[in-house]
Amino acid sequence: MRGSLAMLLLVLLPLLVLLTAARLLWGWWKLRHLCLPPLVPGFLHLWQPDLPIYLLTLTQKLGPVYRLRLGLQDVVVLNSKSSIEEAMVKKREDFAGRPQNPSYKLMPHHSEDLALGDYSLLWKAHKKLTHSALQLAMRSSAESLVEQLTQEFCERMRAQAGAPVAIQKEFSLLTCNIICYLTFGDKFFPSPGLWRLKQAMKNRDRLVEKQMKQHKESLVAGPWRDLMDYMLQGVGEKQEEKGPRHLHEGHVHMSVVNLFIGGTETTAITLSWAVAFLLHHPEIQQRLQEEVDRELGPSASGSWVPYKDRARLPLLNATIAEVLRLRPVVPLALPHRATRPSSILGYDIPEGTVIIPNLQGAHLDETVWEQPHEFRPDRFLDPHASPNSLAFGRGSRVCLGESLARLELYVILGKLVQAFTLLPPKGTLPSLQPLPNGSTNLKMLPFQVRLQPRGWGA
Repeated sequence: MRGSLAMLLLVLLPLLVLLTAARLLWGWWKLRHLCLPPLVPGFLHLWQPDLPIYLLTLTQKLGPVYRLRLGLQDVVVLNSKSSIEEAMVKKREDFAGRPQNPSYKLMPHHSEDLALGDYSLLWKAHKKLTHSALQLAMRSSAESLVEQLTQEFCERMRAQAGAPVAIQKEFSLLTCNIICYLTFGDKFFPSPGLWRLKQAMKNRDRLVEKQMKQHKESLVAGPWRDLMDYMLQGVGEKQEEKGPRHLHEGHVHMSVVNLFIGGTETTAITLSWAVAFLLHHPEIQQRLQEEVDRELGPSASGSWVPYKDRARLPLLNATIAEVLRLRPVVPLALPHRATRPSSILGYDIPEGTVIIPNLQGAHLDETVWEQPHEFRPDRFLDPHASPNSLAFGRGSRVCLGESLARLELYVILGKLVQAFTLLPPKGTLPSLQPLPNGSTNLKMLPFQVRLQPRGWGA
């Protein structure tokens, strides 16, 4: 038996080698007449500890567009604002696809995933439904809800009398709470379930399904109570069009899951980076407090500048923009896939090519930004002096939660510096270096901060 197995392996091994070689040769033959981006030698690029910065350094010899070999596949990396905007904005449909890995297809509800789903008419309908729900929330209840929950957060922090707090955990709970209220309504989601939802994927799916069941049982025609109501009603209007090419409740499920994944930890991480930079730059923090006091008065604990009037707080807006520039939470975005043959900056891009937009690299381009590695919010005080941020992506795959995230960053960071002076515990400043190999997100070392109450009876 063992001899037969060994003989079979001896026959199959050369065959596999021949098939692999044939595949490589066929790929080379198909591409022989194309003007492809230059290829970086080597195979171990993804093991670099600070990958976005490493990818940016390669542009010095190869230019802003080049290829990396990952196994048998070449991946094209975009490292400049011009190349990213050409691909994601000017030719958005050419590069709106997502690579479909076999491991991804093993995940539950993979075919209804909005963030990772491939580009199609059904995906566009799914995106439209989710975008409409978010925009309605932004126009109705989102701002008042974010302000209310942030005010409660500040009151809870004030009760701790300046004791050190693990700020990223607190931000995670706050942003998760905001998404829960917007999605499920406040009376549907107790806080123990809130924490379980954040901690585990299985609990997340189970709790989302439970909420969907409760919403369906109490759903009535007319005004919607929350985002889940709105999306379920949108799906229900198409009930007579059942079939594989129409939206169904699985799409609502994954919209909610994507809102939690994209709307909690990413915003919490950005807020944590903002606090870390302000601890390193107390002069900027002081100017922010002076700006808020100038607009609202030093004792205006409960009032705030509406988001539509945010131009009244230019330094706050500039500080947020600078944090997003230096520390975009998803620095390499999510990979795109060419849906058809196209080109970028004159290079041919075959159909099926995986595209990686190096957002952080584009934000640190010395040909675009003066002293790009320095934290200088003032560069954004003149709206015509600095390019637009790429932090939320661009084009068809732009982050759907951008408007909500920007609202949260504005309200939470603004109210935080209005209510407190941010101080490092025992003078220990947090690291500004991202964690190496931090997966998709640009994570940081956990740190504590003292929130020293200021003004109004502190």
